[in-house]
This record gives sequence, structure tokens and C-alpha cells, in this order.
Amino acid sequence: MATRLKTLRLIMLVVFALPIAARAALYAVEAHPRGWRDANWSSTHLLPPAASDAPARVMVFAARAGGWKSIFAVHTWIVVKPANATQYTRYDVMGFGQPVRINLHDPDAYWFGDRPQLVADVRGERAAAAIPKIEAAVKAYRYASYGSYRVWPGPNSNTFTATILRAAPELAVAMPSEAVGRDFRGDTFVGLTGSHTGVEFSIYGLLGAKLGWVEGIEVDFMGLVAGLDLRHPALKIPCFGRLGVDPIPTAAAQPA
Repeated sequence: MATRLKTLRLIMLVVFALPIAARAALYAVEAHPRGWRDANWSSTHLLPPAASDAPARVMVFAARAGGWKSIFAVHTWIVVKPANATQYTRYDVMGFGQPVRINLHDPDAYWFGDRPQLVADVRGERAAAAIPKIEAAVKAYRYASYGSYRVWPGPNSNTFTATILRAAPELAVAMPSEAVGRDFRGDTFVGLTGSHTGVEFSIYGLLGAKLGWVEGIEVDFMGLVAGLDLRHPALKIPCFGRLGVDPIPTAAAQPA
């Protein structure tokens, strides 16, 4: 029994503690904005003008969180554009005031000075069918009142993005593994994964596991996730995210 406990402690150290230490060391030597006002929130111009891109689109972006939170997590948001629309609509959650914000920043803006990555980009009929579901889910989001935001274990910005994506499982979007708070549901959950391609259990987003084609194999400990990406072979490393040949598998969400 003692040997098994020692082995378990060693596994936890290698899988979870060492990545935290490595990310913290990087944070210590990197330059960071001194505060909210000093950060860059301008557009990265990753997206073309909406009017020049006719098909409907649903996109998920992620960028490192601000301040010390960047050691552990990314901030995620959703951008939608109906077919032939002349502007994008961005949905995300903030940690102060009214949590749910619409078009507070440009759809492809820097987040606290960090350049966002495109996690998923769904176009065409599948996106068009999902947009009404997304809009309805935003309106029905249960943690939209003042004071409902909580950094850890949730509900936070990643809780919001994950909740909205669960309303349209056909999009087959896997949330970034370093999106701390994505698995918070307010209670214990056992059932289908967000994409409905597997099964999962979660205890308040603090302890859980997933096995699914879209989500891969994941173990959640205190909101940090380790695992394997099955569709696009890669490791999922706590605090760092995916480590594989294709770091941003946007093609996974494209129409067939």
C-alpha cells in the first residue's frame, strides 16, 4: 500500500506539479503589462472584414489570462457571424460588473496583451444552424447576474464558453485543456461530453475524467487537465495545453 501511495505521489508530481513550476518560472522571466490599463486590447487583424466573408462562421478564441492567472489558464470567447452579415458578434465573460459581455472588444483582439489563438473555426451550413442555439444559450446562461463570477473553480469565462458550446454539440469543438473552469457545472455531473462523442464525470470542476473522440482522454485535478488528444495526436499538459504536430486543430471543426 505504501509503495502504491509513493507511486501515486510521484505521478502527481510529474504530471501536475512540474508543469506548474515550469510555467511559473516562465512567468517570472517574461515581460507583462503592469495592469489592465497598460495592456494591449487592440485588434490583431486575424479576421478579414465580416462583409468580405459571406459564409456563416462560429469561432472560438483563446489567449493567456491576465496577471498571475496566466500561469494556469487561458481566457476563451466565442465569435459568430451569420451568412452575409456585415459584422462579427463576440461573446465572453468578464470578472467584474455584468459578467456576460457582447462586443466589448474586437472579435480578434489581444487579451491582456496576449495574441489569441483560433481554437475552432466552423463555416457554412453547420455554423448557420448552430448560431441560433448559441444566441439562445447566451441569453439563458445561468451565471449572468452581478457577483456570480468566480475565478476558481468557476463559474468563470471558460465556464461560459464551454456552456455555450454544449448547446451545439454538432460543432465538435474541444475546449483548450488549459481553460480552467470549463468543466464547472455547479454540481456533480455524469453523462455525455460536450460534443456527445464520449462520456465524462466531474465533481464541481475540481476532479473528473473524460473519454471521447473529440475531447480525447483527460484527467482533471483541481481544474488542471492532463491527457491525450486522440483525433490529432498530442499530449495535453497542465498549464501548457496541447503539445503535438498540429497545435491548433481548427480543421477538426470544419464542414465535411
